[in-house]
Amino acid sequence: MKQKLALSLAAMLLPLSAAAAAEPAASAPRALGVESSIVFPSDSSIRNWQADRSRGIWIQDRRGNWYYGTFAGYCRDVDFAQAIGVETRGAGRLDRFASILVRGERCQLSSFVTSEGPPSKKDKKAAKEAAKAAETSAEN
Repeated sequence: MKQKLALSLAAMLLPLSAAAAAEPAASAPRALGVESSIVFPSDSSIRNWQADRSRGIWIQDRRGNWYYGTFAGYCRDVDFAQAIGVETRGAGRLDRFASILVRGERCQLSSFVTSEGPPSKKDKKAAKEAAKAAETSAEN
């Protein structure tokens, strides 16, 4: 009896294991640097953001994916802003044609690509020290 029960249970689970094997890995790496978009950007679809001085902005969607938007020009005060707005001009998506609103100023994006997250303070410090060392060795 136990043997029949075990065999029938194994037979029931066999199709499930085949279906799971056919699914792609959930943690498959994303291609970086690819033009992308966030559909219907709002408080619920944008989890986090961080300015890259006045050059660009990192934006994280609700799934934890990071994007980098490059500004078409200089975006004043984005480093000091506590909140941003997104103007999509009716398209309903945050992409390279959208604008970021910062303290009443419109900052047009020229690109919006998939990216790694913003560098940590430790990474920034290491890059600064490497640049300083390269500058010192170039002088000698």
